[in-house]
Amino acid sequence: MERQGLSERELRAWRAFVQMQEVLRSRIEQQLQAGSGLSNADYSVLVALSEAPGGRLRAYELSDELGWEKSRLHHQLTRMCKRGLVERQSGASRAMYAALTPEGRTALGEAAPSHAQEVRRLVIDRLTAEQIDQLAEISSAILDHLHTDHPAVGG
Repeated sequence: MERQGLSERELRAWRAFVQMQEVLRSRIEQQLQAGSGLSNADYSVLVALSEAPGGRLRAYELSDELGWEKSRLHHQLTRMCKRGLVERQSGASRAMYAALTPEGRTALGEAAPSHAQEVRRLVIDRLTAEQIDQLAEISSAILDHLHTDHPAVGG
């Protein structure tokens, strides 16, 4: 029997995928909050900035990197600026940058080990090496399509 264009097999896979994402996101959020006081959104911004040259990115680059709408990024950066984790910097031609502060770098450094341990505990250690490769391949295939189907929203 098909429902809404999906076979039973496809529907079972889709529902398991969605439920796994929701539970995993919630568990990761709980661990980050309890361990460091950071939200998953905070952590994502800090990681993206820490990997950028000079610890800063133009706002549109950061929103592209995170796949966030401009308004979501604006509100997130406002909250993080108030906490001293990032700062806004002006650039040439009215460009706005988000930059990692020393406090933000410290917060990330303190949160990263326990976050990585939790990711390992919840996901990596549950999979074989082959399944890890499959997960990466499947995720990349879907992301590649999503990027070509609906180009970045931040620009």
